[in-house]
Amino acid sequence: MDKKQHFKSTASGSSSSSTTNKPKKTSSSSSTAASVSTMGRSAALPQPTRRIIQNFLLVWLDANVDESKEDFQNSLKHLRRIVASITTFTDAQQCFDYLSGITKEKAFMIISGSLGQKIAPEMEAIPQLESVYVFCSNPSYYEQWANKVPKIKGVYTKIEPICKALEIDRQRCDQAMISVSFNGLDPLFMYTQLLKEALLEIEDDDRKSLKDLARYCREQDDILEDQIKQVENEYRNHTPIWWYTAQTFIYPMLNRGLRVMNVDIIMKLGFFIRHLHNHITELYREQENNMPKHFQVFRGQGLSLEDFEKMKKTTGGLMSFNNFLSTSRNRNISLERFARPATKKPNSVGILFIMNIDTTICKNSLTPFAEVSQVGYYKNQEEEILFATHTIFRIDHIKRIEDKNTDRLWQVNLTLVGNQDDDFNKLTAHLREEFNKRTGWERLGFILFKLGEYPKSEQLYQILLAKATSDRDKAAYNHQLGWIYDDMGDYSQALSYYEKSLNTYKKILPPNDIGLAWPYNNIGNVYDNMGEYSKALSSHERALEIRKIALPPNHLDLATSYNNIGLVYYNMGEYSKALASYERSLEIRKIALPPNHPDLAASYNNIGLVYYNMGEYSKALSSHERSLEIRKIGLPPNHPDLASSYNNIGLVYDNMGEYSKALSYYEKALQIKKIALPPAHPSTARTERNIELLKKKM
Repeated sequence: MDKKQHFKSTASGSSSSSTTNKPKKTSSSSSTAASVSTMGRSAALPQPTRRIIQNFLLVWLDANVDESKEDFQNSLKHLRRIVASITTFTDAQQCFDYLSGITKEKAFMIISGSLGQKIAPEMEAIPQLESVYVFCSNPSYYEQWANKVPKIKGVYTKIEPICKALEIDRQRCDQAMISVSFNGLDPLFMYTQLLKEALLEIEDDDRKSLKDLARYCREQDDILEDQIKQVENEYRNHTPIWWYTAQTFIYPMLNRGLRVMNVDIIMKLGFFIRHLHNHITELYREQENNMPKHFQVFRGQGLSLEDFEKMKKTTGGLMSFNNFLSTSRNRNISLERFARPATKKPNSVGILFIMNIDTTICKNSLTPFAEVSQVGYYKNQEEEILFATHTIFRIDHIKRIEDKNTDRLWQVNLTLVGNQDDDFNKLTAHLREEFNKRTGWERLGFILFKLGEYPKSEQLYQILLAKATSDRDKAAYNHQLGWIYDDMGDYSQALSYYEKSLNTYKKILPPNDIGLAWPYNNIGNVYDNMGEYSKALSSHERALEIRKIALPPNHLDLATSYNNIGLVYYNMGEYSKALASYERSLEIRKIALPPNHPDLAASYNNIGLVYYNMGEYSKALSSHERSLEIRKIGLPPNHPDLASSYNNIGLVYDNMGEYSKALSYYEKALQIKKIALPPAHPSTARTERNIELLKKKM
């Protein structure tokens, strides 16, 4: 079983009506559209809710488009070998409304010359729009204005050259949209590394997996049938690297699936991820004796200004490419084909990564790489070195590349560290203990949960529950679903799943088996959230009773029980009992956990809240500041737990009469909550209320 953590808020109980975060407890599809849709003035506006399987889509805007013509159908056939999702429009405003609804993809546009000339400023203002191709019969006329519009890649009279330009831009788009994580001590960073391990250990029936993939692709409509048949019939005729580099749906689908953590795609391509990793590993073993001990590879790409700022702040720290990583021995290709073109986009910088590789590191880690130019679809091109997914580098230094045309071209020197970083390994090892009994898809579901991807985790566990045959598996999946709904604030659903889990465990386990402790613990948490404190206390005391029998005295699960009993006493207003339980929990956690673990921050936070309610503000402030200090080290900058700390420090200053300091902390909390929480979340409203009341006092 597992530990569960989440926050909620409640009235402070003081003379002020401001609200404070409650102490921290511990506990363990959209519809498919047609492949090509046409929108005119009177038609209903399509929204991009279809299951996009690439990082990009194509819109074709032409007031006179006629889908019935053979030329148009032939053009679509050419285009769909590059971009699966194509939507045609005859009305510019509807096209712009459609593009404004796109948040996770980039868009390419084919436009007629006459319309393009009229709406050029609007095209430039759409951030999602990556490139525009003018399609007309009079290029000399339209080139005069098109050359002045940065997003326009050219003026064309035939579809074939558009396809060539589109293929280049597609490669650049995929290169730039690979998911990157910074800060190796960030739990989010570490969980993405553990995700890799989960994916690689899953063993599916390959034949069945291939059939499931083909069935899934046919449901999407956007994927060409001949590509599906090719993969279905010829998969075993080629190597995984051949398929990864070939012009099929596999590469863009895999790229997108890992970038946005799409459960459907990851589950359908899980077998291919494993095959590709194993193929890279095999090639590495064949090639390692012929490789120099030290060498450099290059990668050019665009990076958003936001991610570039994160990277600069992480200099000296770690970064991970959360996908299979394509690099080249050819510096010029990386610079000129990928890095320099990215500088032409207004919110992007061009990055030339120079990666220093020590082959001895790869021998001792899960970071294989291989020269693939002889085994890929394109032979003898790009001198490509392909790394396994989630490769970790240390950021050595960053410097600007002198260029008379731009100040947004940068060189970033990296050193491959694999998984050999000591600090990273210590924290990852502890996080790994959270799910050491989980395997395969269950482990993936748990990691998604820890990453805050609740709908994706819920979807995966519902699939697992439907397939489960043993009572033990059913109990485990029901418990996990209860956990997800608990974190989402749906307490009635959470209680239902937890009770199903507990009732099943009672049938198959002895009365004091440790496996019963977590259902009791989490049912206690739900009752606490529902305000039924006597039931909550009863459940937590039963969990503690079992743990005292089954576990050593300083086991972390005992700390969990003491923490949660403290929480119930806190809610009942019995602060001295709450403080005693919290302090016992903290004693155990100090012994059992690394010094900057998030659970220590939770303990200090809870103790701070008790002192606050007892009117001992200096002790409350000290505890909250210690909690914030730990969270700043171990959490990403917009994590809700940081917002909780800022809010609670603000509340202490509020009650001490130091209103300017209080306002500063409240505003920091509100800023994070607006980013990290769903719209209209009650916690955000409470912080806004705190600010409103404070300003009246000022």
